[in-house]
Amino acid sequence: MTFRELGIDGDIADALASHGITDPFPIQEQTIPLALQRQDIIGQAKTGTGKTFGFGLPLIQRLGPNPEPGVKALIVVPTRELCVQVTEDIQLAIANRATTVAAIYGGKAYEDQVDLIKAGAQIIVGTPGRLLDLANQRLLSFKNVQVMVLDEADRMLDLGFLGDVEKLFAQTPADRHTMLFSATMPGPIVALARRFMTKPIHIRASDPDEGLTQANIKHVIYRAHNLDKDEVVSRILQAEGREKVVIFTRTKRSATKVTDELVDRGFGATAVHGDMSQEARERSMAAFKAGKKDILIATDVAARGIDVDDVTHVINYTVPEDDKAYLHRVGRTGRAGRTGIAVTFVDWEDMHKWHLIARALDLPMEPDETYSSSPHLFTDLDIPVGVKGRLRASTMAPKTSSAPARPSRDRQRTDKPASASSGGASAIDKPAGAARTRERRRRPAGTGPTD
Repeated sequence: MTFRELGIDGDIADALASHGITDPFPIQEQTIPLALQRQDIIGQAKTGTGKTFGFGLPLIQRLGPNPEPGVKALIVVPTRELCVQVTEDIQLAIANRATTVAAIYGGKAYEDQVDLIKAGAQIIVGTPGRLLDLANQRLLSFKNVQVMVLDEADRMLDLGFLGDVEKLFAQTPADRHTMLFSATMPGPIVALARRFMTKPIHIRASDPDEGLTQANIKHVIYRAHNLDKDEVVSRILQAEGREKVVIFTRTKRSATKVTDELVDRGFGATAVHGDMSQEARERSMAAFKAGKKDILIATDVAARGIDVDDVTHVINYTVPEDDKAYLHRVGRTGRAGRTGIAVTFVDWEDMHKWHLIARALDLPMEPDETYSSSPHLFTDLDIPVGVKGRLRASTMAPKTSSAPARPSRDRQRTDKPASASSGGASAIDKPAGAARTRERRRRPAGTGPTD
């Protein structure tokens, strides 16, 4: 089966083929023919199975090769990172058309986004808050929307956006074509679909008897001591076949701490969390996707926006809040039919929380007590014997700005605060006179060379 055989126009199929995308995934095979007929759809499939093209390609084709300027299609997403990702996918598919797309989300200046709207962008991908903000200022109108998509609907519910989504629905024409995509279907999402959709067809792109966790992901559960976690992580990062890695932490402070520690150990790590500016977050994500950094440390804010096929490992540095958060996190690996490994550290105080997650997802209830020297760590994760917690000096990232630049993933981070572990001032970096000044203050009067 090809995209052309599904009914997709040749110029769109060619744009995909130029990036090596030729074979549709099951969710795409099932949704595209129906969407081309303007059938309202509830699409349900695990994360990483190609939902974006499932709704994006019919949407693009519906607008035609030369659509008139103005908003004709609206795609609503829950997070900034996912907004950027979906926009990039749409841009790839419209490469051979006059259609334009604009990403509308918070954390960035209004001016550039408003300029794209005024220039006549036909497809808008946005987060609920910024979309409503621009609409309330009469800078964005949805009165001519022909197609509306709600992506990652369950995450909208988790983040408390359903009220905003209902307001957006109310500003679009009643006869619009509507598609809703989500990994899970909690009751409020089903109720939303019934209210704003017309006889939708519910499509599941998986076996109803299939487990909640993906079969192509290996789940490893450890109980590691807090003071030894970084050593364990450093060894996992040297496993055979390891490519890109996403490490999830519970807090923003922990994300920064783990990033600094790994950079100090010589790894190409970068962070994404809520205390960073939107520009810094986008730089980190871009570096990770491009392979300039191969380790991303993130809080859950980024879980749904990391759509990278070559993530081989996900490490839960701390236990997720619940089973849904666990699925969102580990879904960053094993994407596009690849295999992946998910490692979770369970602290003593989180045992009860882990038992609830494990029971819901049919995972091991009791973690294996594990240290950086435990033999099973090396055999479980295919780590070469003798690996240490630091890379060799010849492969470590440069420690100061005066060091020669290193290519690719070993370059030092440039967007994090200076610290002893990240190239900032340290004892060996201080001016030579600093220590002598301190000694001079301690010297009793009358004993110095100038007295």
